[in-house]
Amino acid sequence: MSFLNRDGSIGKGSLRFNVTDPRLQPSLLICQYKSKEILVIQPTAKTGAPVSVRGRYFRRVGKTNQRMSHDEIMQAMIASTGLSWDALLEPSASLVDLDSDRIHRFVNEVKKLGRRPVTEQVTDYEFLRKIDLIQNTTPTRAALLLFGKKTENYFPSAFLKLGRFRSPTHIVDDREAHGSLIDQLDGAMAWFRERLSTEFAFTGKPQRDVHWEYPLNAIREAVINVLCHRDYTSAAHSQIRLYDDHLDIWNAGSLPPPLTPEILLGEHDSIPRNRKIAEAFFYMGLIERWGSGTTRMASELQKEGFPKPQFESIAGRFKVTFFKQISTEQPFKKHQLLERQLLAIEYVKEHGSISNAEYQTVTGVSNRTALRDLKELKLKGILVSTGGTGRGITYRLNAP
Repeated sequence: MSFLNRDGSIGKGSLRFNVTDPRLQPSLLICQYKSKEILVIQPTAKTGAPVSVRGRYFRRVGKTNQRMSHDEIMQAMIASTGLSWDALLEPSASLVDLDSDRIHRFVNEVKKLGRRPVTEQVTDYEFLRKIDLIQNTTPTRAALLLFGKKTENYFPSAFLKLGRFRSPTHIVDDREAHGSLIDQLDGAMAWFRERLSTEFAFTGKPQRDVHWEYPLNAIREAVINVLCHRDYTSAAHSQIRLYDDHLDIWNAGSLPPPLTPEILLGEHDSIPRNRKIAEAFFYMGLIERWGSGTTRMASELQKEGFPKPQFESIAGRFKVTFFKQISTEQPFKKHQLLERQLLAIEYVKEHGSISNAEYQTVTGVSNRTALRDLKELKLKGILVSTGGTGRGITYRLNAP
């Protein structure tokens, strides 16, 4: 155990500063509190590369410390240099690995939108050098993902898995989207147009209004986020799972700190995992700079009467869930529900799910009453439970 001399110097048997690497030097101060001397140890915040503790690296997730994976450590090391993984050159590749037609379409799209000036004299490859997607004759990883002829030769997991599920183990349709990132986006959206059900509304206009099972603009935003923020160092591929009552979109790579799932529906910083891909998407008009993708997603859903999306960051993966549109005319009256239960149902319609703690906050009841009310709603088939046990359980509407 360490101690401090009265003159402020560190005494014999001093603090074990070699526990961390690089070594951290906390400030030490003796304070008086109720006639007692208190030793205050104030660690200094460390910026840049991560700091190990006894050879291990940790990150803060909510109220817990979780050990960082090898991929997360490497991402943090790269980020400390001011670069991102996709900005690094791929030395084994050359310009031959890039598709000139894809590059030409990209440059023309950038010219048309005007988000980045492109002079008429500059060639396509000169423009890529100007925006640091290639250097001399060597492409960056971002360039290979955006324009590569055979992207998976370099990044084997860089594709999308799409499936229609009846249950987590019952798959009735399976497809993969390969190629460049734009090819994957187009392939995913084509699959959704084939698989999602539609309704037609006659409004007196020359053309009928088409209402999709889920708003296509919200889905497109979610897929773009997958492609832009995916951890391409992971062996896991991204998955899109369409169930009867909800849509799950899983992505490799947990949410980068300090972002949390709870703040994604409000104003938050833009922290792209892959900065060069994000820049290219911005130049093409696919994304905005200011971290508005998740809020635009929620806005598109709510505009069509859908609940807000649900975000989860779990064990190196990130998941967004869309829930089915629930009709406000659903006959809850036959169940003779209490007013507070109806209030909770409206909350679920707006937010997608509700926990026991949220039920207590919304209705003002005790924990025991909340448990009883939620159990009753579940027994009547109005709510279904998801998640783990205890505080991890959440409830969402059982789609008709």
